[in-house]
Amino acid sequence: MSKKKSLFIRDGVNYAAPFAAISALFFLWGVAHGMLDTLDKNFQEMLHLKKWQSSFIQFSLYGAYFCMAMPAAIFMKKYGYKKGVIFGLLLFSGGALLAAATAPLESFVCFLCCLLVIGAGLTTLETAANPYTTKLGPAETAERRINFSQSFNGLAWVVGPLIALYVYGNQSHVEGEKMISIVLPFAIIGLAVLAVAFIFMRLKLPEITEEDENAAHGHGASATPGDDPEILPVNGGEMTATKSVWSKRHFALGVAAQACYVAAQTGVFSYLINFVTDHDMSPRWDTKYGPYFLSIGFALFMLGRITGSILMKYFKPTRLLALYALAVCVLLPVVSAEKGWPSLIALYGVFFFMSIMFPTIFALAIKGMGTSTKQAAAYLVMSVAGGAVFPPIMGAISDTYGMAKGFLVPIPLFLFILYYATNGYKMKKA
Repeated sequence: MSKKKSLFIRDGVNYAAPFAAISALFFLWGVAHGMLDTLDKNFQEMLHLKKWQSSFIQFSLYGAYFCMAMPAAIFMKKYGYKKGVIFGLLLFSGGALLAAATAPLESFVCFLCCLLVIGAGLTTLETAANPYTTKLGPAETAERRINFSQSFNGLAWVVGPLIALYVYGNQSHVEGEKMISIVLPFAIIGLAVLAVAFIFMRLKLPEITEEDENAAHGHGASATPGDDPEILPVNGGEMTATKSVWSKRHFALGVAAQACYVAAQTGVFSYLINFVTDHDMSPRWDTKYGPYFLSIGFALFMLGRITGSILMKYFKPTRLLALYALAVCVLLPVVSAEKGWPSLIALYGVFFFMSIMFPTIFALAIKGMGTSTKQAAAYLVMSVAGGAVFPPIMGAISDTYGMAKGFLVPIPLFLFILYYATNGYKMKKA
């Protein structure tokens, strides 16, 4: 009887402690995203901002992904992934502590600058975390470790809005006290992240090879036409180092689909609290309860990701992605119809059906990229910048026509994802 493979023991070394630290990274950036997506409504009321103005929270955070993805990759190529993780943690901590320190200035622009620093740190961490999980144990259990770490990220998205309840508890309109409630949560987060950085400085971590990076991005052996009857033959099926990554049609469309998804997701996440509080479906649904509703949405998002992973054992990922994209396109008009509870339930349905889109598009886009997998993955990380561009557009339309009508704006983005799931993912000549 064969001995069961351990998750964390490789070559006689137990990597459980480093893995726990890596899982903390997934949790930390999930908390950051979950909390920051709640703050739009709070800043609208405290600083008298319009929706499109408050959406610059997302513009700053996700814009950092576009600016920092390649520099982070270059830094880690030169200095290693451990120093990259430490650098990302220090940026994350520094941005959070700066936000706490400058809060009494009540400067929204200053806060956005702090978010740029936080976003740069998160980008660096996300670029490094997956390769580490593949190395902290036997190669045979690498996929289980990645999925386990990502579960902490999903949990953190639920916890983040609950932390923001403290921020929403401040109803002071006195000059010098309007932003005072962000001091404690950002200070605690900054110090906690700094503590994690010191832990990483003490940890002995393995080196990361290119093969580990490819495995982390879902690429083991190169995809060939025989692997999937829906994939069309392309020059033997594998991307060579001499060809541009953009020569692969399925990859180029995948980057566009990923940018569309993150843009639409960020808009939906950012304006749920506005939707709930702008539509008086219950006398108790005032602004201070908003984070609860976003936390419920994130819980459904996490549930959708778990059940979607199970369903992919029985259905092709492309077909499930197409079905979920179609469901979102059907639900968003119900949200905009302003029908009270049915509209809110439809909005929560959108959270559920969006859940599988990011990882599924990522896996489809990177398939068959061969030795160009790392470069392709970097561009997919950069596509997260779609979340910087779209919320201000959705906010401006909502300011003019009402919050409910704003939820019609993401539909074309999800229609493109539907196209990608039905045709665009196929590997053809560019």
